[in-house]
Parts: sequence; structure tokens; C-alpha cells
Amino acid sequence: MAKSLFQKRITALIAIFLVGIVGLVIRLIDVQAINASDYTVRAENELYRVNTLLAPRGEITDINGVPFARSVSAINVVVDQTMIENPERAAAIAAPILKMSVNDVLSKIVGDKRWYLVARNATPAQWNELKDAFAKYNDSLGRTEFNKRIVGFFSERNYTREYPSGSLIASLVGFVNQEGIGAAGIESSLNSTLAGTNGKYVYANGYAAQIPGTQQQIVQAKAGNTIRLTIDRDIQYVAQSAISKAVRNSKAASGTVIVMDPKSGEILAHATAPTFDPNKPVKLSDVHNSSVQEVYEPGSTGKVMTLAAAIEEKLVSATTVFEVPYALRTKYATFHDHERHPLQHLTTAGILAVSSNTGTIKIGSLLSDQKLYDYLRAFGVGSSTNSGLPGESAGLINAPSNWSGTTKPTMSFGQGYSLTAMQATSIFATIANDGVRVEPTVIAGTSDAQGHYTPAKSRKSSRVISPETAKTMRLMMESVVSSNGTAPSAAIPGYRIAGKTGTAQRVVNGRYSGYTASFIGFAPADKPRYVISVTIQAPQGMHWGGVLGGPVFKDVMSYVLEAKHIPPSNTKVKPIALNASQIVKIKP
Repeated sequence: MAKSLFQKRITALIAIFLVGIVGLVIRLIDVQAINASDYTVRAENELYRVNTLLAPRGEITDINGVPFARSVSAINVVVDQTMIENPERAAAIAAPILKMSVNDVLSKIVGDKRWYLVARNATPAQWNELKDAFAKYNDSLGRTEFNKRIVGFFSERNYTREYPSGSLIASLVGFVNQEGIGAAGIESSLNSTLAGTNGKYVYANGYAAQIPGTQQQIVQAKAGNTIRLTIDRDIQYVAQSAISKAVRNSKAASGTVIVMDPKSGEILAHATAPTFDPNKPVKLSDVHNSSVQEVYEPGSTGKVMTLAAAIEEKLVSATTVFEVPYALRTKYATFHDHERHPLQHLTTAGILAVSSNTGTIKIGSLLSDQKLYDYLRAFGVGSSTNSGLPGESAGLINAPSNWSGTTKPTMSFGQGYSLTAMQATSIFATIANDGVRVEPTVIAGTSDAQGHYTPAKSRKSSRVISPETAKTMRLMMESVVSSNGTAPSAAIPGYRIAGKTGTAQRVVNGRYSGYTASFIGFAPADKPRYVISVTIQAPQGMHWGGVLGGPVFKDVMSYVLEAKHIPPSNTKVKPIALNASQIVKIKP
């Protein structure tokens, strides 16, 4: 009986054991055969992760391919802290190479994290030096000092942005932030074009952290497109040097020089002062592009639009004579010229040459309010130039329904509305281009990662005045640069030069304070090739546009004409009468 019970228990135990063995075998078959691929995937998902592989940004270059901005390979130095057995010695070796303090390095390599950033954007040379230093130290150890070897340092690919020209064209090109995203200038406005497409890489994951050294690329990163600007670096250098010197000597708040091809709208130089170095840390709040973001009343450079409108409407000719007093009393206010003078009998050309406010008011009065407004708008006042630069202002101009009794007279001689330096340059380019306004641009084209170049689309254009009116205006504007005009300092021997000075009061916090001095001109006057605007804000002491802006124009234009192999003018100027001594009929 007892034996039978014992046998039954043994039998039961054997049965349980056999069931366990069978279950184990079935589980092994399931794991290793039936569902092997599923379990492999699950294991890999737990062990491996996918992360972003950064794409290098495209370059920004000048018209000849000289880089203004480029991405440079960099290394993020990371560690697996659990592998660092000799942290004090490792920190002592790494600190001078990475240009860090020993304590700073030590704080980053001691711990239990499988991944920790030690240095961001180290150079490849620094990483190689670091590896060599560690290898040299490890090789110096004896066999019994194996545990003192320095291991656990790894590299991860990164890119840093470099600006080879420094501050030369910083306000136009801009810069990127710490995340590598465009924060200002072209870097910002065309960020999506420059940024490219990131790739993917897989890495081993341990303790919820990336295990350094396990990365494998699975999707290749696509580099961003390169942007070729219309800027000529050599001309940019001359323009930047000239405006920086003028701003410094006049103790001005800022200054701008723009060089433009009036037929294509291409900007060859875009110089601002003061500027900044994008290779160094800079606050976004301290950066702005004054050429398109700062608005000002143009003053006398705006007179060319009033006179062009009156000539286009056949209300006056270049030789129509006006009685021009020093002070002109209207129903609402009394206006003055900038210098006292007796009653003069000046032609339309003479009024422009001496930049008479009262004479220009008389010419403007011949136009209706709506007609004057329409011409100002047609020249681009109150509209963005669509230059593509971020933060561009459209300027300010009120419709005739909002004008007061003093609005029209002040608008006639360039006050009462505001524009940007880019708009002002475009206005003169319209006259230089036979009356056709072409939108300005700084973009020549783009190249993809394979180097395939695509030129930018042609700029939009519109006719503002007739070729005949434009030609008349150019002849009249040559007198401004003559010995009888306000800017003889802008004359260039051998070339016919046309332009206009501007000395306008600045509006600061709703009140007039200080001046804007400017000169805008083009050459050769008979066949204009290039337009150059010079704008100087808030100069101290002398503030006349001809005195301050004229010499800057001369320096920059002289270089442009020589660099572009523009021959001296072979035509002679036929003088236009500036006063009544050569004209019989006088218009009151």
C-alpha cells in the first residue's frame, strides 16, 4: 500500500517534470523558430534608436563664388561617464586642448550617464589632437596599469557656421543662432533654402541614453542649396570702407551705401556702418539692416519725383522760369530755402541745381494732390521694393484725403513722407533706366548640392515716366554736380555724372531732431550703368548732403567705373539754362 503511494508520487513528479520540459521546448521553438523575427525586432527596438543626422547648410557667396557664409565640419566631444576610470588625468589632458578649465571638464566626465556632452563644436583638429594625446598617454602605461587607461571619449558630427568676410557684409548676410537656424539677414529670410534636409542614423541605446561610438548612417543627409548673391566682394569692400570712414569722421549714428545696376535691379554692394562680426556672439536686438528697415524723410532727393511728374504732365520744361523767393508764404504756413537770397529767376533746371524748396513748391503746386500722390507711389514710395531682405519697411505716405494745408508743399520738396535707402536708390535707378522701375534684388541664383545652378527670375518692372522725361531729368541732374550745383564734390574727371543732394530733418519720437545727409547719383549720365546712393544719419556738425555724401559717391563710383571697365564719356554736356539771364519769358 505504502509502496503504491510512493510510486504514485514519483509518477506525478515525473509527469510534472516532463510537462515543464515540453513547455520549455515549445517556448524555445516559438522564440527561435516560429516567431524568431518578431522577437528580434522587439529586441532591436529596445536596444537601438533612430536620431537625426544633421545636414550642412548651403553657402552664401558673392557673384563670383567667393564665400560670405559657409558650414564647417565640427565635432561634439561626448563621453560615456561609466567608462572613465581615471577622470583627473583625463581632465588634465583634455582641458587645454578643448580650451576649457580642468574643473569644467572634470564636472562633465564624472558620473553614471552613458552619454554626456563635454564640448560642442570642437574642430576636427582638436579632436585628432585629443585622440593622439590619450593614445600617447595610454601607450606610456605599463601592463599592470591597464585600469588607468583613458577611454570613453567619443565624437559626434556637427557643423558650425563660419563667415570668412567677418563684418564686411554682415547686415545683409546675417547669422545663425546656436541651433544653426537663420536668425537675421539672408540666413533668416532664405533659411529653408539654405538648411537642406537632415538624414537619419541608428545608435545603440543603453540606460535610456545614446551609447557613443555606435552610430550608423541609414538615411544620407542632403546639403542645403548655395545662394549666390549679386554682390561683388571687391566693390563691397570699397563701399564699406568709404561709408565707415564717413560715419566715423562725421560722428554720425549710421550710414549706408548701395550700388545698383538700374537695368537688372541687381545690387552690387550693400554697405552699412556701424556693423558687427557674425563670427562673434551678437544679440539679435542689436542687429538691423538700416537700408530696408530704417525709414526717413528724403528731403531734397525727393524733389526729383516732383519735377519729373511736372515734366511728364507737360506742365513745365527744363527751361521754364519761375520767380523764386527766399520765403514763400502760403495760406497755411511760410516756407524757406536753406540759405537767404534775394528774389531769383530760376529755370526748372536751376531750381534743381540749387535745390530750392520754394521753387519746388511752386512746381508742385501745378500738380493736383492726387496726381502728385500717384507719381510718388509709382516711384515706389509706400511700397516694399520686394528686395527679399527681412524686415523691409514699405515706408510711410498718407493718401490725399488725409492731407492738411501744409502736406502738399512739404511733400513737393521731400518731407511729409518716409522711405528707405533701398527705395531711394530705386527711385534714381528709375530715372537712370529711361523711366522704367525694376525691383531691386540681391539674389543672383541658387545651386543645389550637386552644383547645378539656377538663375533667379527676372525682376518685375513698370514704366513710371517716359524715356524723354527721364532724359530731361538726367540732363538737369548733371547741373547738380557742376560748379553751380550743390555737389561738385561728386564730380569724376572724364565722366558725366548726374545726381541730387539731400539734407533733411530727421523725425525722432515725433519731433524733428538732427539731419539726414544724402547724395544719390549715377554714371555715365548719358548712358547710365550704375546708381550709387549714400545716406548718412544724424551727422554731428556739418550736415549737408553734398559735402558729406558727395565724396563717398565719388570714391565708390570711381572704383566701380574702373573695375567694370566703363570708358570715359565721349559726349559733351549741352548746358541747360539755370536762370532767366538766358531765357526771355518769365513764369510768375
